Amino acid sequence: MRTVRMLTAAALAAGGLLAGAGAAAADSPSASASPSGGAAGPTEAGTAFRTATPVKPGQRATAEASTGDYLYWVLPLDSGQRATVKASVKLPPAASRHAASTWRIDVYDGLRRRQACTYGAQSAAAAKDAASVELSCTLRTVRPGAEPWAHDPLPGSYYVRLTAAEVAKEDLGQPVRVEVSAETRDTGGAFAVDGALARPLVPGITARLAAEAESGAAGSAGKDRPAAVGEPDGGWSGGRWSDRWVWTAAGGVLAALAGVFGYSVTRGRGRPPHVPPRG
Repeated sequence: MRTVRMLTAAALAAGGLLAGAGAAAADSPSASASPSGGAAGPTEAGTAFRTATPVKPGQRATAEASTGDYLYWVLPLDSGQRATVKASVKLPPAASRHAASTWRIDVYDGLRRRQACTYGAQSAAAAKDAASVELSCTLRTVRPGAEPWAHDPLPGSYYVRLTAAEVAKEDLGQPVRVEVSAETRDTGGAFAVDGALARPLVPGITARLAAEAESGAAGSAGKDRPAAVGEPDGGWSGGRWSDRWVWTAAGGVLAALAGVFGYSVTRGRGRPPHVPPRG
């Protein structure tokens, strides 16, 4: 009975370890309900990929622009993060507008590949008398590495582009006020994969990698990395650690306990005292 109690206590401890890992992943920060939340960020937007304004997850970026402009921001996303980008556009007074308009938000990775939104109102129509329009795009989880032919999101810089996709010609150039924010959620080891990029996909890294490949010089991860667009708090993880290690270790402990318990059940109690030994 003592052995059974010890095994039961150890199993409960391992189960608590597993539950704690799951709770940590579930309690990660989730996307905010409105782009109006978050810390104050930059007050302008770029007009192209090269001039995109840096913004960090959790910040609220604002900009004064004109209807028809292409507005760009750039933010860093690391492996294991799932980002939700939200935008709110305050439209000109209804009396000065001539027709309804359609607004669209797109997100591109460090290779400038447009990333699909898993859910959210990526494109939204605003009626002629609407005061504002809300947009949202939740990306797929960023993976630490992928095959060259894959279109998976990878660690690095992500460009947010906001523009009016359809607008009356007479309404072009009218002033608008834009708010953009991005929130991330750590998905944990469920989306972890083997392998990782040597360096995150940030501006200038593609040309540098090509030059190093030709010269045969392979720099260490993170060396000479451009810092113009910043990086996640705590730096780039590179996929070295995930809670999948915790689940693996806990599974090994449970397997060992199951083996010990099975042996204790099947080995029997040995020779009874009243039975003489053989020989």
